[in-house]
Amino acid sequence: MAIIITDECINCGACEPECPNTAIYEGADDWRYKDGTSLKGKVILPDGTEVDADDAQTPISDEVYYIVPGKCTECKGFHDEPQCAAVCPVDCCVPDDNHVEDEETLLNRQAFLHNE
Repeated sequence: MAIIITDECINCGACEPECPNTAIYEGADDWRYKDGTSLKGKVILPDGTEVDADDAQTPISDEVYYIVPGKCTECKGFHDEPQCAAVCPVDCCVPDDNHVEDEETLLNRQAFLHNE
């Protein structure tokens, strides 16, 4: 499953640079599929949706840091544990029950995002 940042977030920013997929953004900041990935231009996402990787997407949160579920791999293919959770001083990076995914799905996403 993806990781979510709860509203207990103190906006310290420790998690953001640790994400190998650039799936973490500061509250109210737009995000893009191309950020921290190999994606560019028109791409077909694993769910069949066509997007432009360069287009700005609407922020998921306006108040605290947030994680884009479609870019989160729980650090599979990079690290043994989610790095955001490992560095969070208030333990607000937790599993997202709304985005439960198995290891194969997460590894496939990692390969998709980085063209491996």
